[in-house]
Amino acid sequence: MDMHLCSVCQTNPAFYFRQYSGERLCRKCFTASIEAKVRSTITRYHMLKFDDHLAVAVSGGKDSLAILYILSKLRKFRPKTTLIAVTVDEGIKGYRDEALTIAADVCKKLEVPHHIVSFKQLYGYTLDEIVERAQTQNRTQLTPCAYCGVLRRRAINVGAREVKATKVATGHTLDDETQTVLMNILRGDIARLAKEKPVTDEVHPLFVQKIKPFCEIPEKESALYAYAKKIAFQDCPCPYANEALRNDIRGMLNRMEQKHAGTKFTVSRAMEKLRPAIEETVKKERFKICCECGEPSAGELCKTCEMLKSIR
Repeated sequence: MDMHLCSVCQTNPAFYFRQYSGERLCRKCFTASIEAKVRSTITRYHMLKFDDHLAVAVSGGKDSLAILYILSKLRKFRPKTTLIAVTVDEGIKGYRDEALTIAADVCKKLEVPHHIVSFKQLYGYTLDEIVERAQTQNRTQLTPCAYCGVLRRRAINVGAREVKATKVATGHTLDDETQTVLMNILRGDIARLAKEKPVTDEVHPLFVQKIKPFCEIPEKESALYAYAKKIAFQDCPCPYANEALRNDIRGMLNRMEQKHAGTKFTVSRAMEKLRPAIEETVKKERFKICCECGEPSAGELCKTCEMLKSIR
């Protein structure tokens, strides 16, 4: 059997074939390429200032723990940048407890402080309770993921504010970004197409700016990086995930990527070119203060309070 050598170092046996670039990489060169790509992404989009207090949204999955690991390594190059992990406990029985334990263990190993925000604490309900109440009241037009998406975004923002973070990094990969683009197109949500970007705009003092250092890393490579670096992570899927539209789009994109390597990069780059034109056509949101919770809102009542009110 032929033993392919790494395309970069020409010394070690290949560990991974990067189909979209034609490179064969050994373990060392592969992990170095991921870390270099993250550094270049941070630089290109001006994601960090030298003295940022950075929160990392850590779910306990491969992407969030891999980005936490890489950002913790960057501390030696950015000694003024401080790091803290923020984990949201949605309250999903038989699933979230394992993730919380793994996240806490990795944070301890990396010497990164760990802050937990729970749905129960913030909203008075766990996600399981929200889903049960919605089903009891026959409010089945929204999937569990629709509730979770809105409530998680609020919880991450609140958690980042609680730890006084200047920015919050999420583990969104290239796959997540391209899936979101197609989801917003299929839903006709042009405004969200304009808003979803590697660094969110500063639109209100109560919104902590989000950055996505993994936005150019395919999900498969994020997982492989975690395996290569022996980073423990939760690998069982969320029990509610199969009900999401995102799941169907993920399957379609993966099939396209298999047949036409580089499809996900093409979608992402096309969106980057189109975004300035889309932003010109979208009216800038003017945020008010929600009459219920006091958080920023496009209307009198924010989406979070609207959802919670519907199940009470």
